[in-house]
Amino acid sequence: MNLVLLTAAGVGGATVFGALIGFIFKKLSHKFSDIVLSFAAGVMLAAAILGLVMPSLEYGGKFGIVITVAGIFAGALCLNLIDKLVPHLHKLVGGDSEQHNNANLSKVLLFVTAIAIHNLPEGIAAGVGFGSGNISQALIIAGGIALQNIPEGMVIIGPMLAAGVTQKKTFICAMLTGFVEVLGTLLGYFAVSMASAILPFALAFAGGTMLYVISDEMIPETHAHGSQRSATYALLIGFCIMLITDVVLG
Repeated sequence: MNLVLLTAAGVGGATVFGALIGFIFKKLSHKFSDIVLSFAAGVMLAAAILGLVMPSLEYGGKFGIVITVAGIFAGALCLNLIDKLVPHLHKLVGGDSEQHNNANLSKVLLFVTAIAIHNLPEGIAAGVGFGSGNISQALIIAGGIALQNIPEGMVIIGPMLAAGVTQKKTFICAMLTGFVEVLGTLLGYFAVSMASAILPFALAFAGGTMLYVISDEMIPETHAHGSQRSATYALLIGFCIMLITDVVLG
């Protein structure tokens, strides 16, 4: 349990760490951000497949393929629904200056809110990994998610500051997105620990949420600024590093 708590804190803290880097380097180039985010996408892709989808098939037994496919689509559809329900939060956070662009602020905060909401199932994915009892796979999943959270924390700082949000409120927003992930990790761990029968579906569900985020958000974002070739190789490098790690730890 101590390892789960430390991992939850590490996964959530990675966003805060990324935010601190973002404060230091407020104007990161699109190319650098795309490469880092693509690398994280590759890590998450490997973690989703090796740490969640494949174990789901293994634990599912006779109906493993049916349970896994159903879980993957359930996870993806859940995030699809969440995407449609993300609220506008500019009235809650707001900038202290009346000169900021409200439309731009709304867009930025929607992005931050989406990150926070998506962090919940990502945290659940980490927790489910520990609930499966395979510590090495769980650490790989958590490591992949944490690595992805660093560039997420980095990229939200600049746009929020530019939109008129104060440094204090910007940092608080970054901390809250990380805290959501801590809650998700604990939720996933306890849910699977108390009901091991749902483990195969829960693993596939968590894998589906990660695959959705990678395909729907991370890859399109990293291919939108003319750095798609570098982004593609960064993704492959991230995937292969996690693949090698899985083989070595396995």
